[in-house]
Amino acid sequence: MDDQERYRQAKEHVEELKGFYIHVAIYLLVNAALVVINLVTYSDYLWFVWSLLGWGVGLVGHAIGIFGFFGMFGKEWEERKIREYIERDRHQDRPDS
Repeated sequence: MDDQERYRQAKEHVEELKGFYIHVAIYLLVNAALVVINLVTYSDYLWFVWSLLGWGVGLVGHAIGIFGFFGMFGKEWEERKIREYIERDRHQDRPDS
C-alpha cells in the first residue's frame, strides 16, 4: 500500500468518525429538548424514553459500523480477511508441480 492509498483510507476513516460524532451530538441535543418538552408539558407519561431507545439503537448500529462489534469486525479485521482471501486465491491459481 502506497502513501496515497494510506492517506485516502485515513481521510475516509476521519470522515466516518466525523459523521458519527455529529450523529452523537444531534442525538444528545434533540433528546435533551424532548426530555424538557415532555417534563414541562406532560410529566405523567415519560414518552421521551421511546425516542432515546429507538434512536439509541440506530446510534449503536452506527458505532458498530465505525468501531466494529467489540473490536471484532473493524477495519483491521476487514483488511486481514481481504489479505487472507487474496492469498488463498493466489495459492489456488498456481499450477501443481
